Amino acid sequence: MAHRLTQIATRTGDGGTTGLGDNSRVSKNSLRVHAMGDVDELNSHIGLLLCEPMPDEVRALLVEVQHQLFNLGGELSIPGYELLKAEAVAALDEALEHHNAQLPRLQEFILPAGSRAASQAHVCRTVARRAERAVVALGNEEALKDAPRQYLNRLSDLMFVLARVLNRMDGGDDVYWKSERMKGGEAV
Repeated sequence: MAHRLTQIATRTGDGGTTGLGDNSRVSKNSLRVHAMGDVDELNSHIGLLLCEPMPDEVRALLVEVQHQLFNLGGELSIPGYELLKAEAVAALDEALEHHNAQLPRLQEFILPAGSRAASQAHVCRTVARRAERAVVALGNEEALKDAPRQYLNRLSDLMFVLARVLNRMDGGDDVYWKSERMKGGEAV
């Protein structure tokens, strides 16, 4: 694997196809390539989030998530292969429970805003949801393991919780939605 990427511009994709890890070629517009691209975009957004100040515990978690997303992308690039394990999903469940337990219960919807780090975590959340939809669409057409879909589902939830954690750094808070119905005193 160390010498796998010896040439970046191969020109083999000029005709609108791309190579998968099993040496087959598919359209760059295939469901599989869309899912791979969304996972790659999510990983890149997490890399951007890691440029922001954050607690060491959150940083370590996000670095591990990046590695697991690379496994997920690898699994998507090789039909029938398994790289992402159920333990990775369980680790997200544990992290979600741990970080959510430290937060006050939500009484109102929050906006995807606040600090720059929290806002970037919300971008990661929305890209994770899109990646999940792409994996579900692919799974409707081809056999896939459960872990990729489950991982993305948990990760989007975790990114929501981490956005709240990041908003609380340095005494901040969530940005709450000002519902027109709430302003008028109506029950939501």
